[in-house]
Amino acid sequence: AANAAKNPGELAGNGVDDDGNGYVDDVYGWDFDGNDNSVFDGTSDDHGTHVAGTIGGVGGNGKGVAGVCWSVKLFGAKFLGRNGGTTANAVKSVDYMTDLKTRHGVNLVATNNSWGGGGYSQALYDAIERANAADILFVAAAGNGGMDSVGDNNDVTPHYPSSYANTNIIAVASITSSGAKSGFSNYGPLSVDVGAPGSAIYSTVPKSSKGQIVSGYSSYSGTSMATPHVAGAVALYAAYNGGTAATIKTAILGTSVLTSSLNGLVVSNGRLNVSTF
Repeated sequence: AANAAKNPGELAGNGVDDDGNGYVDDVYGWDFDGNDNSVFDGTSDDHGTHVAGTIGGVGGNGKGVAGVCWSVKLFGAKFLGRNGGTTANAVKSVDYMTDLKTRHGVNLVATNNSWGGGGYSQALYDAIERANAADILFVAAAGNGGMDSVGDNNDVTPHYPSSYANTNIIAVASITSSGAKSGFSNYGPLSVDVGAPGSAIYSTVPKSSKGQIVSGYSSYSGTSMATPHVAGAVALYAAYNGGTAATIKTAILGTSVLTSSLNGLVVSNGRLNVSTF
C-alpha cells in the first residue's frame, strides 16, 4: 500500500470519470474481473500481493521483506478472479496501463505479467504491441509446465502471453537459490529470455486475523515469482540509467550472469544480475 501509485487524472470518491477513460474513481487502478475500482479484495488476492512485494516492498523499515526497487510506484489492473479471467479483460488491462502513460504522462516503464494460459490471441498481441509503441516493457512468466509440473520447451509448445513475438516482452524462467533451473519452469532457447529466483520466494501476502485483513508473509514458488524480480530490476535500471524499453531489455539480458543450468535453455544463457546497474 505504501508504494501504491495514484491516477493523476482521477479524483477520489466523487463518482465521476474525471479522466474520461471509461472507469469511475479508478484512483489506484481497475478490477476488470469485478468491474469496479477495488483492485484489492482480501485474502484471495495473495498471488498479486506476493508479486507486488517482490517488485516494490518497502525496504529499510526493519520488518518483512524488501522489494527489488524499494521506491517504485505500482498501479493495479486486475482481470483474474476466483473463477479465472478472460482474454478480453486481459486486453483491457494492458490497454489501461498504456493509456496511463500515453494520455496522463505516467512514467510507466513496465508491466508485470505473472499469468498465462489460453491460445494465441491476435487482440492480446495487438494490445501488447500498443504498449510497445508506448515504450512499455511487458515482463511475463514463462510458465510452470503442464499437468506433470515439469517445465516445457516454449519453443516447441508456446506459452502465452510470454511466447508472443512482440519485442517488448521479457519472458522469465525460474531458478532456485543455488542457481539451478526450477524443475517446474518452462524454458526456450529462442523464446524465454532470462532466469530469476522463483523457488520458495518469501514475500507479502494478506492474511485474516480476528475478522480483519492484516499484513503477512509467505513463501511461494513459480515463474510468477521469478517475473517480478525482473520487473523490479527494470524499474531500478530505469530509475538509475533511464533508457528506452529496447535499451533496458538489452541491458537486462546483456548483464545477466552466465549460468550452467540455463545454458542453451534461455536467450541470455543466464540469470538476472542487478549488481552492474
